[in-house]
Amino acid sequence: MADLGVRLTSRLTARWWAGAIALLALLLSGLVIGVVGQAERSPSATDSLPIGSDSSAAAALRERLPQQDESSAVVLFSRDGTALSDADRTAIGTKVQSLTNAQGGKRLPVVPSADGTAQLVVVPVAAADATRAAEVVRDLRDVVKAGLPSGLTAQVTGPAAVEADLAAVFEGANVRLLITTASIVALLLVITYRSPVLWLIPLTIIGVADRLAAVLATQVLHATGVVWDESTIGILSVLVFGAGTDYALLLISRYRDELRRHEDRREAMALALRRTAEAVLSSATTVVVAVLTLLLSAFPGTRGLGLASAVGVATAAGFVLIVLPAALVVFGRWVFWPKVPHVGEASLADARTPWRRIGEAVAARPMRVIAATLVGLGIAAALGTGISTGLSTAEQFLDKPEAISAAERLAQSFPAGSADPAVVVTTAEAQGVLDRVSGSTGVTSARVTAQGNGVTQIDAVLAGAPGSDEVRSSVSALRDHLSGLPDTHVGGTEAAALDTASASRHDRSVILPLILGLVLVALVLLLRSLVAPVVLVATVLLTYVASLGLSWLVFTQWLGFARLDDSAPLLSFVFLVALGVDYNIFLVTRAREEAQGHGTRSGMVRGLAATGGVITSAGVLLAAVFAVLGVLPLVVLAQVGVIICIGVLLDTLVVRTLLVPALAIGLGDAFWWPRRRSGAEPLRPEPVSAPVKAGGR
Repeated sequence: MADLGVRLTSRLTARWWAGAIALLALLLSGLVIGVVGQAERSPSATDSLPIGSDSSAAAALRERLPQQDESSAVVLFSRDGTALSDADRTAIGTKVQSLTNAQGGKRLPVVPSADGTAQLVVVPVAAADATRAAEVVRDLRDVVKAGLPSGLTAQVTGPAAVEADLAAVFEGANVRLLITTASIVALLLVITYRSPVLWLIPLTIIGVADRLAAVLATQVLHATGVVWDESTIGILSVLVFGAGTDYALLLISRYRDELRRHEDRREAMALALRRTAEAVLSSATTVVVAVLTLLLSAFPGTRGLGLASAVGVATAAGFVLIVLPAALVVFGRWVFWPKVPHVGEASLADARTPWRRIGEAVAARPMRVIAATLVGLGIAAALGTGISTGLSTAEQFLDKPEAISAAERLAQSFPAGSADPAVVVTTAEAQGVLDRVSGSTGVTSARVTAQGNGVTQIDAVLAGAPGSDEVRSSVSALRDHLSGLPDTHVGGTEAAALDTASASRHDRSVILPLILGLVLVALVLLLRSLVAPVVLVATVLLTYVASLGLSWLVFTQWLGFARLDDSAPLLSFVFLVALGVDYNIFLVTRAREEAQGHGTRSGMVRGLAATGGVITSAGVLLAAVFAVLGVLPLVVLAQVGVIICIGVLLDTLVVRTLLVPALAIGLGDAFWWPRRRSGAEPLRPEPVSAPVKAGGR
């Protein structure tokens, strides 16, 4: 295998092969991107609902109705604080008549409020997907708002309007995310390399990898029948740019180091690639395995994100290990200008860098460093003891859309659930089910709204504000009341929220420990040690808990979030743990290499000196990239972005720089147990404070 690795790296960096490989890879990628393209989504009403849940069963049964593609919008005409005038009611009647004509003459009842300040009308919306619903709702809003008397307002809410406003969030979102992500990566690469040229090479290659990953991921999802949603490709881009740039930083850093030892840049790249490939492949494999655990999720969209992320990380790693080395050696050392590496300069492991000085300080007092960092991380973790999860529909948007503000105004004059009732779908005898629904605790009114093909839909208005414990209790009571009826299910927004909370708890209980176990196994296989993997997994877990605590402080004290979205802890854990392992692998594999000739203590100091800069650069870049998710006005993505951003910074600046080196030095050779040290190394490690000669080794 070693000989094969030597032959492959030599071929990748050979004079004629390098340029051909880089050019061919980019041309083939462009061909796939341009000709094959991304697969089209085929959205379904059950895509966002937990598999096997009652709300999912209701949505599936509802598709048998003749009006299966029909949702509803609620038009609210109102005056704040004053009763509607005769002129207002006449204008409303005219508007409703025009809507009736547009519906083919189907009668649309107008419901006045008890306080006389508002009237509402429910308008059927025929739309096969969110995009079509957005178009219909947009036209409806234009129609009902035009030409109203002064002071009379018209707003559109209801399920179709909420779906339309959610779809509006993603209009052009992937393009905005891509541009913002690429811009941040470009800026940080320029700062990292301090070269006007070098940054263009990794950015171009990772940009192509990102577009190819989007094509490959959607085609794989389509071929396997796994669904995905509007946010999948945006998150995929963030992940590909983040992970790909991390791997590129590691490879280029090692390449620069080898250029200080070897005159031939091709030889330097071949050595850098061989010594980097294990860390990158191990890291990428660990991330791929971790995100694939999302296939066990109860949510179809989360399963799609997991599979897409696996394809994306594999693509990013492939481009960094194959295309990037070939592209870099096509150019000379001058691409590093103005800081061109020259033979004879001190390597990173030998140079008196800030990271070496930090390593020496940690090595001098490892127990104090361990105690201080554990106390600090413990305090941060304790800040999250009061975390609560579960967002209502109104709380899912950073910027309040019309559907939400209209629902809040509607609740002032009508029962709060009027705009978005619970939906009971059944194949049982309609009148009997209607009687049961009407008699259930918390139901203020119920009526049959659709029938056909042996299926009946009953809309039930529930007491209590949307998202409240009262309305969730009413849903549970309604389900209990209908439990004896065959093929009868309760759906709707509040029922889906109840099922989402339950399924999210199940996902966390299954996926979180599985990821930790898989990461532990991956590290054992990589390091061929038992102690080091346990220590490293423990630090990753501690980082996650501390980042949750600090994020909760940010959310509650500065951003005004009272709760986390149900999916935020799981998604944050998956990406933070999987990507946090990257930095463990980068540091420990280099420390293991250095320990072969210098002992565990000096090996860790030299490993930190060699990788501290690249890990910090990668961590800051990854944190910034995930913070870009705040570009989308969805609370869940903003929360995930903040948690990962804080977690990556903690991991990079505290855990990987201070805690892990201190633990390794404190444990000594036991850190690598049961693996033995090389017999070539000295019996006692050299003093870390020994002067370093300029030439290095």
